[in-house]
Amino acid sequence: MKALYFAWVRERIGANEEELAPPAEVATVGDLVAWLATRGENYAHAFEKPQVIRAALDRVHVGREAKIAGAREIALFPPMTGG
Repeated sequence: MKALYFAWVRERIGANEEELAPPAEVATVGDLVAWLATRGENYAHAFEKPQVIRAALDRVHVGREAKIAGAREIALFPPMTGG
């Protein structure tokens, strides 16, 4: 699965994207965010407040409970504001 990072999530991790191979027990977006937070200091900093992280699976916005099985791409980003 390809992970895409945006805004301050990207800045804190230090990468725009990467290929992920999470363990089998990582089943939902929430699980994935929790797993990513264990991958090092920069990831822990990016995901220190997992409740604010937004996600899209294959370009469709989803909640933390969404299953990641079969997804080719996940985008992770902070809340968006606009005008």
